[in-house]
Amino acid sequence: MSHGYESGRLDLPFVGICTFGKYPLQLDWDRIEADVAIVGAPFDLGTQWRSGARSGPRAIREASTLFAFGHAGAYDHEDDVVYLPADKTRIVDIGDADMIHTDTARSHDNIEFAVRKILKAGALPVVLGGDHSINIPCVAAFSEEAPIHIVQFDAHLDFVDERHGVRNGHGSPLRRAAERPYVTGLTQLGIRNVSSTAREGYEAARAMGSDILSVRQIRKLGTEAVLKRIPAGARYYVTIDIDGFDPSIAPGTGTPSHGGFAYYEVLELLDGLTRRGTVVGIDLVEVAREYDPAGVTSILAAQLLLNLIGRVLHHRKS
Repeated sequence: MSHGYESGRLDLPFVGICTFGKYPLQLDWDRIEADVAIVGAPFDLGTQWRSGARSGPRAIREASTLFAFGHAGAYDHEDDVVYLPADKTRIVDIGDADMIHTDTARSHDNIEFAVRKILKAGALPVVLGGDHSINIPCVAAFSEEAPIHIVQFDAHLDFVDERHGVRNGHGSPLRRAAERPYVTGLTQLGIRNVSSTAREGYEAARAMGSDILSVRQIRKLGTEAVLKRIPAGARYYVTIDIDGFDPSIAPGTGTPSHGGFAYYEVLELLDGLTRRGTVVGIDLVEVAREYDPAGVTSILAAQLLLNLIGRVLHHRKS
């Protein structure tokens, strides 16, 4: 009896195992053979207000299945490019780093271990957070790599040095990054309004090599002018806090801040980055399913990541 399959399974978004983009699962971290490896970092013990970002990796993976429909790739008629063509795209999902409840140090160590495994395999690490503190072990994993320039999309500067003895919370990752000798500079985009970082933090960030722009400043400058402020030909590590976007399109996060980016503003900057230099690492953090009633924040995260990965691979090959 025929099962009605003309050429294999239809495999609709709501069918099957929920990996990122429905790409293959590889749980043996010594056998990562891919151009891109996705890993979850479901850690949210670094939050200072609403927790919940531990649900981020699962929520983003589930949302990403919506965009796994076209197995031939994703055709962008504006660019006239097929991104993520099935026959030329090697992406694997390696699952999650193990989290140890109440233990920030060991959980962060496990995240760093995962990213190091991806780098050792020669793949691009794409880390699904988790709160923004997970960026600390992600950047730590690059200690044996060539220097990197960090490009951050965020409402908050995240440049707190220490708060009541806490140095590795989600308000400190960019400060910890700036202290690394192999981090050559920071571009901090979207920073606005009432922030978690005091004036001294802004002064310290600029003294340590940071260029800080708000959403309004970026709109006034324009995409091309902003990109020209970022060192050309560099190796970029991109860290995206979903609260960099306006909460009207990204409500599912612990610390929403009005006045944020629209989708295409960020995509165009990311597209420009992939043309201007080499993206060598990505994390996307602070998606919290509990505050995302229609699932739009998770969809935004998945859509942005797939578009960014597609452009990274396309420009790398071209």
